[in-house]
Amino acid sequence: MTDTHFPVTPSGAPEIDRPAPDRIVSGDPEHRTWLLEERDGLYAGIWESTPGAWRVIYDEWEYCRILSGRSILHPEDGDPFAVGPGDSFVLRPGFRGVWEVVETTRKDFVIRI
Repeated sequence: MTDTHFPVTPSGAPEIDRPAPDRIVSGDPEHRTWLLEERDGLYAGIWESTPGAWRVIYDEWEYCRILSGRSILHPEDGDPFAVGPGDSFVLRPGFRGVWEVVETTRKDFVIRI
């Protein structure tokens, strides 16, 4: 029988990366990702970033829920919105703007490519 659920608590060493240098707006943010599931164009896991801001361009759907910290998303075509613990939102393909981490932010996410 195949497992039908998995824990959402990160374990093991995360993948560590940073935004591309040409996308950084401010700071020196470091990202940590614990990928919990990857299957058929679907990715789920936990992501965390230290403070900083960088330009983002989404080609995929992403649902996320903020677990801790504070961030502000600055869409190119709209008003900025702040997110914090307990906030959930969807970023659609075509979203462009700046993701600003004000306080180290951790989220769980599901991405559909």
